[in-house]
Amino acid sequence: MTEESSTEQRVVTATSLGAASLVLTVGLLQFAQGIAGVAESEGFSVGYEYTYRFDLIVWGWFHIAFGVLLCVVGLALAAGARWARVAAIVLAAISILANFLWLPYYPSWSMVIIALDVAAIWAVSTWKPPPL
Repeated sequence: MTEESSTEQRVVTATSLGAASLVLTVGLLQFAQGIAGVAESEGFSVGYEYTYRFDLIVWGWFHIAFGVLLCVVGLALAAGARWARVAAIVLAAISILANFLWLPYYPSWSMVIIALDVAAIWAVSTWKPPPL
């Protein structure tokens, strides 16, 4: 093994672990967001004229289930599963949409998760794993 291929392998490993940690972080934040919704936290404020108005408890359970799913994909991505790359990109895109709809309930939290989702999509899509 040459020194160049060893360095390249370390970069690939660091990138894949970085992408996996981003997806895992988004999953944990989604889970926490769901728990806050189910508990009907008083930190939520809903505008009366918002078009996409949903029940807070239903949204909470959605975010809990979605957060668990993202955590599973993040762990699979860290383990090196190739299917997890596509799943991570698709789930992060769905997470962007879900958090856009969650904006009236908790705008700052939603914006942070949307930014992390964009970073996760970028990290996963630019990661070039070594050939088999």
